[in-house]
Amino acid sequence: MFRYIIEFFMSLRTSIWLIWGIIAVLFAGAFIMPVRQEFQAIHAQPLFDWLREQPLGITWWLWGAIGLLVLLTINTLFCSVESVIKKRRVTQWLLLISPQIIHIGFLFILLAHLLSSIGGFKGTAIAREGTILRMPNDVSLQVEKINISIDPSGYIRNWSVDIGYMADDGIFKADRIMPNKPSIRDGMGVYVKDIQPYPFKAIMLEISREPGAAWALIGGILFALGTIALIMLKMKREG
Repeated sequence: MFRYIIEFFMSLRTSIWLIWGIIAVLFAGAFIMPVRQEFQAIHAQPLFDWLREQPLGITWWLWGAIGLLVLLTINTLFCSVESVIKKRRVTQWLLLISPQIIHIGFLFILLAHLLSSIGGFKGTAIAREGTILRMPNDVSLQVEKINISIDPSGYIRNWSVDIGYMADDGIFKADRIMPNKPSIRDGMGVYVKDIQPYPFKAIMLEISREPGAAWALIGGILFALGTIALIMLKMKREG
């Protein structure tokens, strides 16, 4: 039985069937999501928290996709180890390791999604000057000043938002949000999604936490490097 399980996870055929299974359940989800209003709040809280609150009748395909991804992760690990063991005497070590770098990048990306699904957060709020918001990390955020520069045609030319953080211990920290420069504090990001100059100054803030962001970046870099190295080595051999 144990040998059968090992052979199952080391098989390339298993990878193909798992990928087809993931495509099938996601295809089913593409028809379920648009007709159910419950999915409108799927990005407002961690995925697993949202899943536990929803009926299985509309989330079965998501649970199926998660289960298949777990099996695909195990399959990827087994196949990578087997490939290195079988080809360990290959002289071109970079050609050997490149596919494994791609696999590692893929696994880091999956890990990033898992971490964000468990501990992520995303919420929006409308704020004016003086508005105080209580953040999930027990820190109060106050919008101090909304600075808007308008050109003669009436269009916004530039803007910035001065904010301040107040912790329970009374320590205050000032920060400024500008275009392409959000405010990051203790892993929590504060972004300006929209700004209104008239009839009064107001902004739409997005507050989010993505614990898997760093892992996703590492995974993406490894995946890209492994793919580029593999393509260049293949071209060199065939040339």
